[in-house]
Amino acid sequence: MEQWIFLRGLTRGAGHWGAFVAEFSAQHPQARVLALDMPGNGALYAQRSPASVAALAQACRAQWLASGGTGPVRLLAMSLGAMVALEWARQYPQEVQALVLINTSLRRFSPFYARLRPANYAALLRLLCWPCSDPTIEREILRMTSRHAQYPVLLDWVLLRKRQPVAPANALRQLWAAWRYQSAAQAPGMPVLVLGGQGDQLVSVQCSLALAQHWGCDLRLHPSAGHDLPLDDGPWVAAQVRRWTRERALPEL
Repeated sequence: MEQWIFLRGLTRGAGHWGAFVAEFSAQHPQARVLALDMPGNGALYAQRSPASVAALAQACRAQWLASGGTGPVRLLAMSLGAMVALEWARQYPQEVQALVLINTSLRRFSPFYARLRPANYAALLRLLCWPCSDPTIEREILRMTSRHAQYPVLLDWVLLRKRQPVAPANALRQLWAAWRYQSAAQAPGMPVLVLGGQGDQLVSVQCSLALAQHWGCDLRLHPSAGHDLPLDDGPWVAAQVRRWTRERALPEL
């Protein structure tokens, strides 16, 4: 049985994986998938988000342990969630067998203007500082993070926001945590796969390239997908992970 933990990014909850969990499970029939929420997001929207990646990692690990989880596990995570996965692996390397990092960026390896493309600064400031309707917020997030999504996804996201609203203060704390996360200079001690979308309009794909180059880890690039790569082409992500785990001969857990 393969044990996978999924972690989403800034202000996104487990519900934002959408169809991807089923798409992943279809190609990984032996997998047990647990999608966690960071404090302040998803089902934990009423909680206060920690302002550091280290504290977010501790909170996610605590959820996993509370669910009866035992290691080692494999972590698949995107954006801020990938930073949390890296920190989890740094703090508890004996618990993590492998990492799949999607469209993430690290301060140590990439400049600020690549980690958050300047074209998005005004839109993010508007969303964080001015009252906006739920459809307006989600429409703008979809525009920044996807290249291929269809309209029904927007409706799903609006409903999620109505049920699980993320407080602006929590969004700012998560953004601050991501912005200042330094990461270790050395590569993690377990296999790492980096996935990037060459159509990412939020975070430059150069961040994924830099990470893979500095750590010498495996890299796969989608030719057109945006920041939310599992949304834009979930079957491609699942197939890349399946191929990689076979190439790496990762044992069943």
